[in-house]
Amino acid sequence: MSPVLLTRAISTIRPRFQAGLFALALGGFALGANVAPAQAQVTAFKQAVAEAASASDPVAQFYRETGYAAIWTGSDDASRTRRAALFRALGEAPIHGLPDRANEMNELMQILADIRTTRDLGRAEVAMSRALVGYASDLQTGLLEPRRIDDGIVRKKHQPDFAAYLTGIRDEAPVAYLRSLAPQTAQYQALLREKMRLEKLQDIGGWGPRVSAKKLERGDSGQPVIALRNRLIAMGYLPRSAARSYDTALERAVQQFQADHGLTADGVAGGGTLKEINKPVSARLKSVIVAMERERWLTPDRGSRHVLVNQTDFTAKIIDNGEVTFVTRSVIGKDNADRRSPEFSDEMEHLVINPSWYVPRSIVTKEYLPKLRSNPNAVSHIEITDSRGRKVNRGAVDFSQYTARTFPFAMRQPPSAKNALGLVKFMFPNKYNIYLHDTPQKSLFQREVRAFSHGCIRLAQPFEFAYALLARQTENPKDFFHRILNSGKETKVVLDQKVPVHIIYRTAFVTEKGQPEYRRDIYDRDAKVWAALERAGVVLPGVQG
Repeated sequence: MSPVLLTRAISTIRPRFQAGLFALALGGFALGANVAPAQAQVTAFKQAVAEAASASDPVAQFYRETGYAAIWTGSDDASRTRRAALFRALGEAPIHGLPDRANEMNELMQILADIRTTRDLGRAEVAMSRALVGYASDLQTGLLEPRRIDDGIVRKKHQPDFAAYLTGIRDEAPVAYLRSLAPQTAQYQALLREKMRLEKLQDIGGWGPRVSAKKLERGDSGQPVIALRNRLIAMGYLPRSAARSYDTALERAVQQFQADHGLTADGVAGGGTLKEINKPVSARLKSVIVAMERERWLTPDRGSRHVLVNQTDFTAKIIDNGEVTFVTRSVIGKDNADRRSPEFSDEMEHLVINPSWYVPRSIVTKEYLPKLRSNPNAVSHIEITDSRGRKVNRGAVDFSQYTARTFPFAMRQPPSAKNALGLVKFMFPNKYNIYLHDTPQKSLFQREVRAFSHGCIRLAQPFEFAYALLARQTENPKDFFHRILNSGKETKVVLDQKVPVHIIYRTAFVTEKGQPEYRRDIYDRDAKVWAALERAGVVLPGVQG
């Protein structure tokens, strides 16, 4: 509802109070000429607010601490400004990919229109506070609870400060304050702009007809090539042209599209590339709205220096004061139920050079024990150890007698260039047993989709990653690292300053240069997030399905 319409609506509501009660005009509340003593009025209002707020502890606490003073239902200009600002903000909720709040606004208007008694006034006061708290928490920390969507999204949202919302709207300029509640990160603001851009594209028909072909490459011609060219023109990858063949310009445009969508940039429009090119604006819009929700889940204080691992992008980055100072390719967990990499944040405390690999129990019992039952000398590169860490003589053990539940041993791979963790691992101790590490399987980093691990994050350039981390605590990090590496001894190196690590999952993001990029939903998590958002009331304007 626009401010003008809201003002008109408010000005038409003028219920009369009986003598001794407030005379109400939603443009302002005022005491009538013949009213009961002011103290009685105040006491009755406080009781009404206390009663109405009892079901909402944060709201009740705020009013208790402030002496039940009204912030919405006063007769002063400040109260009127707050009311108008709240209604405007509620009306703009869909801009942020949140559910339409028209019904809630109508209910609030009805509550205000129905005020007849001091008790009604108190209920209206609390109703508006609850509306603010609900809107503000959704906008600032997210509409959904991540853990309820997928068991791999183990991220803990930062808790909203409900009382702070009420204090903020009371003490600050209301319109500016409500606008400040949305995440102020550069990424969120860029995603918001991308959402608006896509909505405009959707309104004018999107990117045009789909490309019907299995594969197109340089030298091809015909209607499918024209459709490909026209679609890339609509997407902004080509200037307008009447060319009908797959020429150099079209090949370069395909390469750029591939680079922006995490595909092998070979300039050939194969099945995978055409599938991405043919995705409608609505699909990209869903990805952006999901990314905005995910951005709300992350703590606003991510650390001036932090590590960012985007699973769908298969990269690990070091971010210093908002700038990417190091980036390397990564391998993430295989798309199996028990191997997908989880999403969470923690703090990197140390690295281990020449690490041993202490085989996780799940791998021991599911993968290695069956082999040992058939052949006690299987996986001979792995040591079997007892509860005291002593090496077990394989020949003296009948492995066939053990089940996954009763197997009493642990397994360890000593440091070596062939160690599953490579030559260095980066530790941020967590209950999921996830960390970053080197790997001897270097060829995997050349793959387009790099989901092969048991869940940990493998790095293509682990040494360089270590140099970057150690540069803040040693003058020559490369020499320091290799001196320890060449010793062959397993060595723990504590970081002088812990580094936050954020393992995220974004199929839509905007680069530092302002370029929107999209990735495939490799674990189908974003599909689940979107379904949950839809159930919560989020819709795409003008889009069916």
